[in-house]
Amino acid sequence: MAESIYLPEAATKAEKYEAILPQVEALISTETDTYANLANVSAVLKEAFGFFWVGFYLVKEGELVLGPFQGPLACTRIKLGKGVCGTSWEKAETQLVPDVDAFPGHIACSSASKSEIVVPGIKNGEVWIVLDVDSDLLDDFDYTDQEYLEKLMQLVDKYC
Repeated sequence: MAESIYLPEAATKAEKYEAILPQVEALISTETDTYANLANVSAVLKEAFGFFWVGFYLVKEGELVLGPFQGPLACTRIKLGKGVCGTSWEKAETQLVPDVDAFPGHIACSSASKSEIVVPGIKNGEVWIVLDVDSDLLDDFDYTDQEYLEKLMQLVDKYC
């Protein structure tokens, strides 16, 4: 069991992602409990990047229900098509939002959240989970985040 992750000093964002992806795979590939794996993935992302909020919502009974996360209190349930998470679930695609206040129907779980990226996890052609990452800075996410978080979610889909 890993108790820490290796993060290269003075690394670019892409280099950090490249460093953590194999570590995440090693961490979650040997653990069979989905919630334990999701909790550790949240912790790794929070530690590596210092995101304001990072966590998962799982599709349950026709809603997204809060799962493991790191950060302040969060919304517990989100309906299909509502907010950034519900939109990602409905469209089955990543939502990259530079300014959450400009996103139609944004759900403000925290007024400190300024930008957001949500990446769906897909099994058997259906969204079963979304990864939600919030920043307290405007325009804090880019296509590098999208590319690597989508790769990370492929690991989550495979092992969780």
